[in-house]
Amino acid sequence: MADERALDEVVTFTSDLIRIDTTNRGGGDCRERPAAEYAAARLAEAGLEPVLLERTPGRTNVVARLEGTDPSADALLVHGHLDVVPAEAADWSVHPFSGEVRDGVVWGRGAVDMKNMDAMILAVVRAWAREGVRPRRDVVVAFTADEEASAEDGSGFLADRHAHLFEGCTEGVSESGAFTFHDGGGRQIYPIAAGERGTAWMRLTARGRAGHGSKVNRENAVTRLAAAVTRIGEYQWPLRLTPTVRAALTELAAVYGIETDLTDVDALLDKLGTAGKLVEATVRNSANPTMLDAGYKINVIPGEAVAHVDGRYLSGAEDEFRATMDRLTGPDVDWEFEHHEVALQAPLDSPTYARMRAAVQEFAPEGHVVPYCMSGGTDAKQFSRLGITGYGFAPLKLPEGFDYQALFHGVDERVPVEALHFGVRVLDRFLRTA
Repeated sequence: MADERALDEVVTFTSDLIRIDTTNRGGGDCRERPAAEYAAARLAEAGLEPVLLERTPGRTNVVARLEGTDPSADALLVHGHLDVVPAEAADWSVHPFSGEVRDGVVWGRGAVDMKNMDAMILAVVRAWAREGVRPRRDVVVAFTADEEASAEDGSGFLADRHAHLFEGCTEGVSESGAFTFHDGGGRQIYPIAAGERGTAWMRLTARGRAGHGSKVNRENAVTRLAAAVTRIGEYQWPLRLTPTVRAALTELAAVYGIETDLTDVDALLDKLGTAGKLVEATVRNSANPTMLDAGYKINVIPGEAVAHVDGRYLSGAEDEFRATMDRLTGPDVDWEFEHHEVALQAPLDSPTYARMRAAVQEFAPEGHVVPYCMSGGTDAKQFSRLGITGYGFAPLKLPEGFDYQALFHGVDERVPVEALHFGVRVLDRFLRTA
């Protein structure tokens, strides 16, 4: 089991990493190098030989390998990203880059997404070095840049240009899984991610006839775009259940003693109550309009209008997604992907999933471990290009009333110290047996 020093270090590392501002504003506006150098130094102190890699100056990734005791075993990738989304200090109770530890809680941007997991990885690796532990299989540790944007400077760059560093890796674990979900009725659920919806960030362009705002214009680009955006926003996507989502519904129904009726999923979600939130965003594709841009003067009808849509699609449903967008945009609006990544599906009958489940149950025997599919995406998408199957496993034991999912990209992001301690213990146990 992880020693007391590891429990102290995970708090220190989380706080230190938060204080290193790695805000990713998109468009290349980010510098992860100071955080990468910090992580690399902690790994080097544990006797590893980390490699720092950049596609763009300042956008730094770190990769290191721990050799296992069984050379014939497949390797395991354990990865976390170093960048964070922006935070407006005026909106926060504490400065978002203070890393303040107050009343047993670590505050700051990245506390749950995902410098906490980065710190857990570092703490476990260093504890193993002190104890002389070697895992059964090779463990490749990667800290990446640019996950909060396109991943082109991060996992995409590593997968495309440095695949040799991940030789032998068949599975990987990273963020958004094995956290405590309180249902409000006394039950504690620990969802482990075994799938992700695909990413389809789109640009819609409507073209028309420019002209004076006082004249009749039947070819108004703004009107055409607005009609398409309205159709997209109001569209009710049909149900599409992946194996992971089916398993999630089945296992959650069993927790509540509810008959699993997958012929009426919406009714089943209602019966599951709060727990249905773990699944409701992943029973369908989705497309949400997020940005609009048109015109330059109130009395001028522009010849072009642009919108952006955040689309997500389930494994096996990409063709349907594309066809639906063709229909909803109509003949007067063109659309294209600005960022497009695959949907993922991971097996639930694998030894790795069983070991993750067992590790959580050992330290949270009162909890119910279930699979789920992420509504969004992670670096696992890019690493899947190397044939690496990805799971979401960043364990945290959270108190009642602590809305973990709302703190992702939210104000006053924070993580309890005890949650970090739990995470180190569970991650340590899983990796020892993996």
